[in-house]
Formats: sequence, C-alpha cells, structure tokens
Amino acid sequence: MKRRLHFVLFDVFFLTVSFLFVACLKSATVTVVLPTYSLPFVLFLITWLIFSFHFKKYNSEKYINRREILYIILKSNFVSLALGLLVLYTFTIFNVSRLIYFGTILTATVLEILAALIYNHVHTSKVIDYENDFKEFRSSDFPETDTLVSPPVIKKRDVSDRQVEVKLILEMIESEYGKDVKDFISEYLMTVSGPVQVVSTTTRFNIFALPEKQYGCIVNFHKINDFRWLNKFFETVNDKVLNEGYFIGRVETYTLRKKRIISKYLFPFNYVVYTFDVIFRRVFPKLSILKRFYFWITKGKNRALSQAETFGRLYSCGFTVLDDKNINGKLYFVSQKVKEPSYPSDPTYGPLVRLRRIGKGGKYFYVYKMRTMHPYSEYIQQFVYEKNRLEKGGKFKDDFRITTLGKFLRKFWLDELPMLINVLKGDIKIVGVRPLSSHYYNLYSEELKQYRIKFKPGLIPPYYADMPESFEEIMESEWKYLMAYEKHPFRTDVKYFFAALKNIIFKNARSK
Repeated sequence: MKRRLHFVLFDVFFLTVSFLFVACLKSATVTVVLPTYSLPFVLFLITWLIFSFHFKKYNSEKYINRREILYIILKSNFVSLALGLLVLYTFTIFNVSRLIYFGTILTATVLEILAALIYNHVHTSKVIDYENDFKEFRSSDFPETDTLVSPPVIKKRDVSDRQVEVKLILEMIESEYGKDVKDFISEYLMTVSGPVQVVSTTTRFNIFALPEKQYGCIVNFHKINDFRWLNKFFETVNDKVLNEGYFIGRVETYTLRKKRIISKYLFPFNYVVYTFDVIFRRVFPKLSILKRFYFWITKGKNRALSQAETFGRLYSCGFTVLDDKNINGKLYFVSQKVKEPSYPSDPTYGPLVRLRRIGKGGKYFYVYKMRTMHPYSEYIQQFVYEKNRLEKGGKFKDDFRITTLGKFLRKFWLDELPMLINVLKGDIKIVGVRPLSSHYYNLYSEELKQYRIKFKPGLIPPYYADMPESFEEIMESEWKYLMAYEKHPFRTDVKYFFAALKNIIFKNARSK
C-alpha cells in the first residue's frame, strides 16, 4: 500500500511537471496560462488517476516485465487522452490549447516510461542477485542431474475401454467448462477411432512430445488467441492425429471480443477502451513498421482473431471445419484432418493483397487488390460456398470473411484500384470477364471454362452492362460478351464500357 502511494505521488509529480514545462513553451506568459488552465488540469488529473488505477498502473508486481510496463502505461494514457478529447472538443467546455494538452500527455508518458524502466532495472537486479545466491547454495549442496521427459506410451485398447475413457473425459469437461461445451463436443468424442488427448496449453512443445499419428482427437481448451506461432501449433497437431482425426479448440473472435469489452465498461468509457483495443490489437499487427513492436510487448498473447482468419488458418494447416458454436463468450470449433498442411509461404495479411487467379490460356497470375477480407480468407472459399451458397449477383451469401471497411471499399470499387497495375503489366485489359479463383472457376460449365481462357480477363466485367441476377444469368452474360468480342473486339469493349458506365452512374450499380 505504501509503495502504491509512492507511485501515485510520483505520477502526480510527473504530470504536474509536464504541464508546467509545456506551459513555459507557450508564447503567453506563465502568469496568464496557469489561471486559465488550472481547473481543466485538475479535472484531467482526476481522470488520469482514475484510469491509472483502473488499468493497474500503480501495481508494483506489474513492473517486473518491461513489455507489460509499456503496454499498461500506453493503454492507460491513451484512454485518458481519448476521453479528454471527447469531453473538451465535443462539448467545448474549455478552450484548451492543443500544444498544452498533447504536450503534457506526451511528456508525462515519456517520464513515466523512463521511471518505470529504472524501477524495473533496479528491482530485477536485486532479484537476480538473490537467485544467484540461491544457485550457489544449491550447487554446493546438491549434485545437478538431467531430467528427460519421455512421450506417453499409447496402449491399444478395445472399443469398450475407449468409450469408458471418453465418458470420464466428458464428465471432467462438464465439471470444468459446463454442460453446453460437453454436449457440443460429445458427439465427436464418442465416435473417434483412436485415443483422446485433452490439454489446456499455449506451447507447441506439449503437443510436439506426443507420438505421431496416434490420436483420434486432440482437444485444447486454452483459447488460441494466446498463441504466438498459431500455424506452427496447428501443423504440430496435424502431425499427431490420425487421418480424419479431430482437433477441437476455442477462440474469442472479433465479434465476441467487442461484446465483452462493451459490456464490461460503462458508457462512454467502453467505446474508448474498445477503440484503443482495435488500434493496438488489430491495426498494429498489420503494419510492418509496428508489427515487431506489437509482438515485442504482447509476445503474441491475447491477440485479436476473426472467425474467418481462425478457420482459414485451420484449412491451410490441413483441417476442415465441421462444426462451430458460441458458448460463454468463446467460439468452439470442431475440425477434422483431411490432408497434410500446405505451409503457405506468403499468406496475405497487409492492406495490399496478391490473389492467385486464372488468366488467358489457363495460366495463373496474381491480381493486386486492397484488402477487403480478413487474413487467410482465401483458404475457406469452399467452406463459405458449401455453408451459404451464392446470392443474387453471383456473390457468396452472408460472406463473414468481408470486413466492415471492406464493404465500403467494395461499394465504391476502391479495392480494385490496384488492379490498374495488372492492366499496365498486360495481365488484364479494361473490359473483359473477371479473373477468377480456382474454386469459383470450377463452378462454371466445362464449355464456358474452356471458352473463357481463350481471352484475356478484364477490369470491368460484362456483369455491369447486363446486370444479371442469378449465377446462370452471369454465365449467359459472359457467353454473350465473349462471342461478340471474338467477332468485333474493339467495338464490343467500347459498347460494354459505356453500358457499364451508364448503369453505374444512373442505376446505382454497385459491387458487394
């Protein structure tokens, strides 16, 4: 308690010194600045302390880990900054200088980080000294031995023994995680053809130590949001389960994460915290300049994952998703091994993506687009199609892979601007049938598939000229265009270009 009080006093001192320092930088004299800003400063100081206590900035045990120090300070100060901006500039209560406001927070943050790192250095140095003393004492009295950890031996059991074992496992699952979880996975556990391994781990080593291709099912109850090398973990599980064996896990998706944060805090603090969470957990990892900083602080723990990315990673690692269900704020999934991992060398994660498409002559090439889907979405096209089929216009129905920003970009074709690079490279032309993925291409009739690859694909498809609704009408529209183009290439492209332009401007034709 005494140490926490010292932390609070130091923090008040840092914020006050920062305010006075920045106030001296103003062109006005300090005697004019101080009376004007005294009340706003006191109110902001109270807000600063409230959020500092809420995010446990003054808990000394948090200062053992440098990454956690940085994360707590930055999170607390960002929320204070955001709330202050909301109050000051939305309600215009005070006419506050941006230099003083931002300068005070920035200076105080720097002072806090420096002081915290110094405290961490002094504290950990003492801990290291104690540990060294203990090691010297231990080595002088006890001989050191090496301990080898052997993987468990799998014994063959008959069906009745395995069912008894599974029933015991299900009883433990029910007592630990509830009846809903037990009921969800019991159908799959009761039909497995091999041993069942249940763990709650974030380390790949606990799976790596198991025998290869021996298990009918591996269940991990630790949420996969805490995995630094998620694909490596999935690949290791793939190596341990039998063909058509199951892997069952759980994840906190974007939607469930938002629901948890919004319900945890009072309005409007909940949206301030959620905004920080989105920026730090979702934006930082996708920017190469900030990605290393993000993983250095978090070590990959509590990462934000979408349902599409989770399922896409599973598919890329040789699994197919059989079932999923939201239970107690987590998405539980049942996946089945169907092949070996694909080991993707360049999974799409940044704002600009390269998508493999079929071009003229059936040759593959990469089109450039702005990201409109969650990472790894390209691996679950078949899953989305089988689950939802196609809607009017030939797009996937209820496509959960598309992000909120992606819907906006698609509506105004902003996502397709990078495809002009493909036009300049000669991969596609301005007007023509769209370059398709392998999955979508295989939905076409064999005759149209062969006819399509005789021509170079295009940026503006005949769809916007004819406005077909069903998938069959889309194929008919492409047949019509390709036959006309084969006879009169230039005239056909000009005709379709202006017809598409007319529908876009006057009939509000939009992409989805």
